[in-house]
Amino acid sequence: MGMNTTPAGERVHIGFFGRRNAGKSSLLNAVTGQELAVVSEVRGTTTDPVYKAMELLPMGPVMLIDTPGFDDEGALGEQRVKKTKQVLEKTDIAVLVVDAAEGASGCDEELIALFKEREIPFIIVVTKSDIWDSENDIVKSDIFPETAGKCSEKSDAERDSAKLRADGHYESNSTDLPVGGRAKDLDGNNIESAIYVSVKTGAGIHELKEKLAVMLPDREERHLVADLVKPMDVVVLVVPIDSAAPKGRLILPQQQAIRDLLEAGAVPVAVRETELAEALNKLAEKPALVITDSQAFEEVAAIVPEDIPLTSFSILMARYKGFLKIAVEGVRAIDGLKDGDRVLIAEGCTHHRQCDDIGTVKIPRFLKKYTGKNVIIETASGTGFPEDLTAYALVIHCGGCMLNEREVLRRMRFAQRQGVPVTNYGIAIAQMKGILERSVAPLQLL
Repeated sequence: MGMNTTPAGERVHIGFFGRRNAGKSSLLNAVTGQELAVVSEVRGTTTDPVYKAMELLPMGPVMLIDTPGFDDEGALGEQRVKKTKQVLEKTDIAVLVVDAAEGASGCDEELIALFKEREIPFIIVVTKSDIWDSENDIVKSDIFPETAGKCSEKSDAERDSAKLRADGHYESNSTDLPVGGRAKDLDGNNIESAIYVSVKTGAGIHELKEKLAVMLPDREERHLVADLVKPMDVVVLVVPIDSAAPKGRLILPQQQAIRDLLEAGAVPVAVRETELAEALNKLAEKPALVITDSQAFEEVAAIVPEDIPLTSFSILMARYKGFLKIAVEGVRAIDGLKDGDRVLIAEGCTHHRQCDDIGTVKIPRFLKKYTGKNVIIETASGTGFPEDLTAYALVIHCGGCMLNEREVLRRMRFAQRQGVPVTNYGIAIAQMKGILERSVAPLQLL
């Protein structure tokens, strides 16, 4: 998939973090080469995360994220900081932006702690470095004090003092700035490097891009389905076209499966469940695999002979995102549900809900029929995944095709740490239709 077609969930997410007016938006604009984010001297101009899809070679397709200032104040400020923390959950690489005039603060120290807690690779970028004379040893300056203090706004006097200390350097034309110099992070540990940039002069921007491109560790190549078939294998894709299907397009896992199969040299054959039986009869040989939308599991399983492997797009996505085993273990909790138990049905994206929506209508109906219990259903979508899951007896999550791997796994492990079973749509439906073992057998899990 190219720059414009790669889904957000497949992109490396790079988040820009720091205090208000540290230069995050200006830096993002410089990296993208576009006036994407609004830039202003007014503190707190960025009130919501801003996302920009682009290509960063040799890393490939990425998602750059500009965030509100981490030191924002007041009731609205708290909401903005909360949104910034939500961005952390999907960030693969973090860029901590520090203003050269004001130096690092307790907010930066707190952000570094959050990066480390979440095991997010990060780099410190010092912006506005053109205000410093190239002869100054800015690596040992007040930019990285040994103790930064609390995450709180500097007083006006402190800010004015910082600006006065930099007076005389604003008009410097020097571009010979120290890029990649050694520094210490705020708890005294050596970091790999800090990069000093100037949006005004362009110094350090290229070096920053190169650094970002090599920061993400090499990951083993994974496939949605290609590794399960051989070249010229016929794979039947069962794609229901109903009121909930997006007009004029296939849903993302279906698109990804077709692309993956084509790259493997296999032969994908797409058909609706209403034509499946006739399509199988017309094939010259048995398909190597049938993949169905989970909503049609029961009907498709009745049509496809037992000697033909059968699974679903949602189950393949669970394997691809790395939580298949967790989801299979968690689905057993369905059999133990009791009257009054609360079940959370969560989706990673937001969309217009149809009259027979899978998350809010079909799965609750399947649960009631299968368990015979009066369970309480609650739903969440987008970033509205609850932090406290202890009230739930079970979490049923969507396939996560619109979320990147880090965010999906965070949600799964979040539930695990709180002792709450978690599964996904396809596996839950397979369990309730009595075909779980058959549907995961092609993946050699059971």
